[in-house]
Amino acid sequence: MSEKTILVWFRKDLRIHDNEILLEAVRKSDYIVPVYCFDPRQFELTSYQTKKTGLIRAKFLLESVSDLKQSLQQLGADLIIKVGKPEDILPELVQQYQVTEVYHHREVASEETRISADVETALWRLKINLRHFIGHTLYHKEDLPFPIKDIPDVFTSFRKKIERDSTVRPCFETPSFIKIPENLESGNLPELSELGYQEEPQFDERSVLSYKGGETEGLKRMNNYFWETDSLKNYKQTRNGLIGANYSSKFSAWISMGCLSPREVYWEIKKYEKERVANDSTYGLSFELLWRDYFRFMFKKHGNKFFQKSGFKGSAPEEASNQQEFFELWKNAKTGIPFIDANMRELNATGFMSNRGRQNVASFLVKDLKVNWLWGAAYFEEKLIDYCPASDWGNWAYVAGVGNDSKEYSHFNVLKQAQDYDPQGEYVRLWLPEIANIPAGLIHQPWLLTELDLSAYNIKLGKIYPLPILDLLQVKSR
Repeated sequence: MSEKTILVWFRKDLRIHDNEILLEAVRKSDYIVPVYCFDPRQFELTSYQTKKTGLIRAKFLLESVSDLKQSLQQLGADLIIKVGKPEDILPELVQQYQVTEVYHHREVASEETRISADVETALWRLKINLRHFIGHTLYHKEDLPFPIKDIPDVFTSFRKKIERDSTVRPCFETPSFIKIPENLESGNLPELSELGYQEEPQFDERSVLSYKGGETEGLKRMNNYFWETDSLKNYKQTRNGLIGANYSSKFSAWISMGCLSPREVYWEIKKYEKERVANDSTYGLSFELLWRDYFRFMFKKHGNKFFQKSGFKGSAPEEASNQQEFFELWKNAKTGIPFIDANMRELNATGFMSNRGRQNVASFLVKDLKVNWLWGAAYFEEKLIDYCPASDWGNWAYVAGVGNDSKEYSHFNVLKQAQDYDPQGEYVRLWLPEIANIPAGLIHQPWLLTELDLSAYNIKLGKIYPLPILDLLQVKSR
């Protein structure tokens, strides 16, 4: 009987825990060939003139792949690292190592699924099967209480039926040993410069976390948030925070890269509920994982409609004639609205922004400035360390009122939000030190200060900090 060799094509599943393709390949083969391809298309400019992968996330990706390689080495294996298109590289490796089958996890966004199709076509010419697995969601597609085409377009309806009729599967075991071909040529991790970046990212000490990519760091963060700091029990009370590591879990970067399994997080929550406490906060984190699932399933249902101005509502939001000018001021944190600018500075400097911040800057761009929401989604795609196609574009469509919502998305009153969630102005002072002298009650609206006040606080509006681009005092929103 001939020996069987399975190639495991890693993509957004950069871990060895709860990884079905890895475990199944080990069980079904004599040898496995683990591969990661740095696809040049991941690092190109988009049609919106933004990068598909910004510098901060590129570094996080490199760290994640490096950590996966080390984890595989500890199991007796290694990772082949290549720079190039998977549809060109994988057929070559199939022939080189006499591979009998290729395993990979299926993605949902159009560019990723098109690459899978191209790989499948290339492998088919060699009479090699590309086997698809589903491993990115909390709930398995086969366990949903409805077919994809019938998933409700309102999240609450989806959630209620899921919670009543579906269960989360247990995690897959981690292999204890992996056998690879003796002549495996693993290759080296590329430098950032090889991927088109001219600089190294600089860590900003104001960052909520010192993010480092990889399964090891993701599991470490989960242990810290749940068990070492006991932060989970207060999640519901702190989740709208703006400063510091533990107002929210910060798991999203590791989950989006597949360094941390959503199921692993879910079952760790269940363990925490048994050993510590079960409350609204522990449920709240599970609830957020379900939102992530929902957008992925919505992408399966609606496909490319999430990349169109009108979404799946039929009409696009209104756009301003000078929206290009507004967009530049927004993305460069020069709107003159402190709460918006502080959040955009945090994003640009660290690759992260709180959920509260994301809702506000998105609402402001689309509802107040009337800028094409697709531009905002593309900018987030470049900048966010935790970018995920379904969550990013799904949330922006939701904000724009052309996605998943039972009614048009509420228009945020940025000034009220600033007072509610940064009442003392601590967050604004952190990111806008040039106006830090302004007292708490006035820092969110510096344009209301008299000339005497401005002089006393050493503020020159229009010079060290811009005048507001809009009058927000008449905004009727929440």
